[in-house]
Amino acid sequence: MATLRQLEYLVTVVDLGSFTKAAELLHVTQPALSHQIRALERSTGSTLLERLPRAVRLTPTGRAMLPHARAALADAERAHCAARQAAGLEVGELQIATLYSISLGILPTALKAWRRTHPGVGIRLFEHRHTDELTKAMSAGQADLAVGPSPPDWPGTIHTLGEEELVVVVAADDPAAARGRKTVRLKDLADRAWVHYTPGHGLADVLNQACAKAGFEPRVAVHTEQTAAAPTLAAAGLGPALVPSNILPTAFDGRVLRTDPPTRRTLTAYTRGAPDPLAAAFIDVLSTTWS
Repeated sequence: MATLRQLEYLVTVVDLGSFTKAAELLHVTQPALSHQIRALERSTGSTLLERLPRAVRLTPTGRAMLPHARAALADAERAHCAARQAAGLEVGELQIATLYSISLGILPTALKAWRRTHPGVGIRLFEHRHTDELTKAMSAGQADLAVGPSPPDWPGTIHTLGEEELVVVVAADDPAAARGRKTVRLKDLADRAWVHYTPGHGLADVLNQACAKAGFEPRVAVHTEQTAAAPTLAAAGLGPALVPSNILPTAFDGRVLRTDPPTRRTLTAYTRGAPDPLAAAFIDVLSTTWS
């Protein structure tokens, strides 16, 4: 039977893509690491990792096992925290999985309010690029709750927080913002090159879908991986950007235009089952700070 140590070794090798790097991080010798992986493979009766000259690659069996390995490690960590809490050594830890844009937007206000009422509770934040990645990680047991767009066919509990509005940012002298305009139709920007997000970024899909609904495919002036960079690049004149209104800096040189009709997405907090007391309390804080 697989041990937690073996599962930790497997996950670390996969995440780092290297036995050498994994051994360094885990503070074990590479032969010892390889021995444990081979022992794990013997216990499963199948090869889990394909050793390539400069990388490692999961086999189909390895891909099937990986999410369960992550879930087992996450459950073990939660059990450890619960035991320490019962022994009076700490008051707990809340694990939250979310998207980069949300950790930049709505979460800071909620975490600030949470810290005032739960100063002894640690926070561990797991950030993801795309909604699909977030949902898969939450299904695999990565965190106590997830904050993001509503996942389709989710078997657990979903709490709707509200609608997040996305706005268009342009340079101060952009024609779209002429004569003090405060709104813009996306179709009126069909001939423009946009500040876009890199493929695989969740907001790339949001922009593409919004533009498709307006009847065009956005041309790309520049791709950015960083959500926070999009409004800055747009304000610098590289092209319009579609960004969540709650990530905008308090002061920058761009103009902000609401879309006509509004562009919105529904955000939720969700758990695999009924939320435990800590998760439920944080959902209440999220709901209060959202409103």
